[in-house]
Amino acid sequence: MDLGSAVWRKSSKSGSDGGSCVEVAANLAGVVGVRDSKDPGGPVLVVASDEWRAFLAGLKNAAG
Repeated sequence: MDLGSAVWRKSSKSGSDGGSCVEVAANLAGVVGVRDSKDPGGPVLVVASDEWRAFLAGLKNAAG
């Protein structure tokens, strides 16, 4: 999959100390990319957009 057009944004929950940082690219057609911001050239997890929304909803329900 070509991720050249991915627009990455850092998670608002990532720490400012350079520790656990996650970046997400949600501008891709039908999928969402997830990567480690400390290794931008490394592996990318690609999931279907609807599965990503379900994952986030699950996190919000667990935290609530």
